[in-house]
Amino acid sequence: MTGQSTTHFGFSEVPLNEKVHKVRQIFDSVAGNYDLMNDLMSLGVHRLWKRFAIRRLRLKPGQRLLDVAGGTGDLARLMQRELSGQGDIVIYDINAAMLEQGRNRLSDEGSLTGIRWVQGNAEQLPFPDHAFHAVTIGFGIRNVTQIDAALREMTRVLRPGGQFMCLEFSHVAIPFLRPIYEAYSFRVLPEIGHWVAKDRDAYQYLVESIRRFPDQEQFAAMLREAGLYQVRHHNLTGGIAAVHIGVKV
Repeated sequence: MTGQSTTHFGFSEVPLNEKVHKVRQIFDSVAGNYDLMNDLMSLGVHRLWKRFAIRRLRLKPGQRLLDVAGGTGDLARLMQRELSGQGDIVIYDINAAMLEQGRNRLSDEGSLTGIRWVQGNAEQLPFPDHAFHAVTIGFGIRNVTQIDAALREMTRVLRPGGQFMCLEFSHVAIPFLRPIYEAYSFRVLPEIGHWVAKDRDAYQYLVESIRRFPDQEQFAAMLREAGLYQVRHHNLTGGIAAVHIGVKV
């Protein structure tokens, strides 16, 4: 890989232009079991995290919202309730299989009103400047090849005064919890992936990608660099996950 730009893929280094294809392969593999795996891996706590994150936005009926890496629609469903059926939500994801899972799931629930699906790369959003009142991304930013480019794009499409919210796994802030979480992550989660999703390697990558992701303060600095202000974060379950919020001036 001499002379080529590289990036991390879990603990490995790969050519920059290969990561997006490798990530797509992973989510093609796990799409059908993605929601079930989230419940098993977090013992259902991810649902509480998502509710907390959406409540921080104080959404209002009539707003236009973008959920990047929205996949199976968990955040969109919560946003839809906040809008009381009045507004527009775009679920945007690079992976067709994840979008299909989300569309089928929300169709089965009768929750399609005001929601549309768009496939594409987070680094190149096909929306005009100042198009959305809020932009969210849940457990997706660490899979983006060039995080800084995606953050700039998500800031670009925000209206002045609009809010950016990222929910992501983070760095444990409670010392005694760290070794327990490390053991669970590296010994248990890949095995759950093996037995339930039939893809141990995919969940090994996901665990490694969490460890490679910037800590809370480092990510806050990236948000400011992207043009966001009033940047703050809330640690969840001792920092296992964190909600990051910023405002576009």
